Order: sequence, then C-alpha cells, then structure tokens
Amino acid sequence: MGGVSTLKRGGSRFYVDPDDARVKVPGVTSVGDMLPKDYLRFWAVNVTADACVTNRDVWVPLAERDPKGAIDYLKGVHRRVSGDAATVGTEAHKLFERLARGEKVNDKHVHADVKQHVKWFREFLAEVQPQFVFMEETVWSDTHQYAGSFDAIAVVDGAKVIIDWKTSKSVYDSVALQLSAYRYADRILVADTGESVPMPELAGGAVLHVRPEGWSFVPVECGPQVFEQFLALRKTFDWERDGKKGVVGKPIASGGERATGTERRAA
Repeated sequence: MGGVSTLKRGGSRFYVDPDDARVKVPGVTSVGDMLPKDYLRFWAVNVTADACVTNRDVWVPLAERDPKGAIDYLKGVHRRVSGDAATVGTEAHKLFERLARGEKVNDKHVHADVKQHVKWFREFLAEVQPQFVFMEETVWSDTHQYAGSFDAIAVVDGAKVIIDWKTSKSVYDSVALQLSAYRYADRILVADTGESVPMPELAGGAVLHVRPEGWSFVPVECGPQVFEQFLALRKTFDWERDGKKGVVGKPIASGGERATGTERRAA
C-alpha cells in the first residue's frame, strides 16, 4: 500500500483507495462543506464592499472602459483574498510540520508573511511540549466511507488528542465536526511505511490557533454527539451528489400559456 492520492470532482475532493483504485470516498472537508456557513457569505460581502470603497482608483476607471471587467474584478475580490490567506496557511502548515518533527528552520529562508507564525509555533512547542505520535497522515473510514488528512495526534498532559493547526482569523465551530470525523475513522494509512493501522483511542481534540499576533491552544468537543452530526452531513453529501437526481419528474398535467402542445394534449 502506497500513499493516498486524491482527485477533484464537481468541486469536491475524493480519496482513492490505495488497495483498489475503483473505490473513491469523499474527503472530510468536502463533507463538512454541506454545512451552511453564513459567516462566509457575510465575510464575502464585507470584503467586496471594502474593495468598492478602498480600491476605487482601480475599478472606477475600469468600469468606464470595460463595465463587465469591473464587475468581474469586484466579484473576484473575495476569492483573491481567501486565496492569499490559503497560501499563507499552506506555507505555515509546512513549517509547523518541520518544526514538530524536530527539523531546524532557518528564519532567513522563512517568508515575511509567516515569520511570526513560526515564532509562535516554537513558543507553543516549548510551553506545551506535545509528544507527537502521528503527523500529516490520512484516516480512512470503512464503516462510513470517507477519508481525510489530519495535522497531528499527540500526547498533551498525559492525554492523547488529535490536533488541527489553524491560521484563520477565528476558530470556527465547524472544526469540531472535522476533528470528530478524524477521531472516529477506522484506521490510519501511514505514508512512510504503507501500513494501515487502527485509529488509536483518543481523549479528545484541540486546535492550535496561530495568528501573526500570537497563539492559543483551544480544546474542541469532538465526541460521539458531534460525530453524529458529521454523519448527517455525510448522508447529505450523498443526497447532493446523487440522491436528488430524478426526484422531480416531468409534468403529467399543466395549463396556461407556458404549457406545450404535448402537455395540453396530455391534460
């Protein structure tokens, strides 16, 4: 068994079973996307409104010569901002893993956008002193047919917990669903050895929240009740992908000006 490959279909990520490429299961994050996230909608509106005010020198002249181009520019503001944040998060995660594994990181080679993140992660390691058991591995649920990649499992103050690194502005409650999915998966697919090992029993979960201004280690409830909510989203995922297809049939009777000749004759 080798590493676990993934693919994108219809905006969702699927994990490919390394033992049987015909088996593809949705990723934890894609299942979590079934949960309505109103804060993202409001965030996108606020970011766009801010750009309308602060970037007038960009879009107003553009609107005069290319109205559609100006509309596209403003419509894409939130995607550009989230893309920049994702880039910072990805780079920070790579460095966190290296530091957690005991590797030396030369600050001269660290990008300015993540220098503070690295500083605070080092402080977290020194103060909390987690003992890492697994890092950056893939979990697989044979029982419920999903997979996902977690950041770390570590022993903290004698308790074995699953940890997620977050560099987002806030720690959102949806992370509880994410951690519960990892916690109650059936097994871990270890990349280095190709082994499949049972998921260890965990005491709980936590988020290490790292921002440029500081860090915090936050406990997260990810027990059986939270996992039940994740499983409800897992069912919703199947509904959205396949279950809803064909549930609305063709009219068997209709009237009015919109009805076709065939439909009027049927009526």
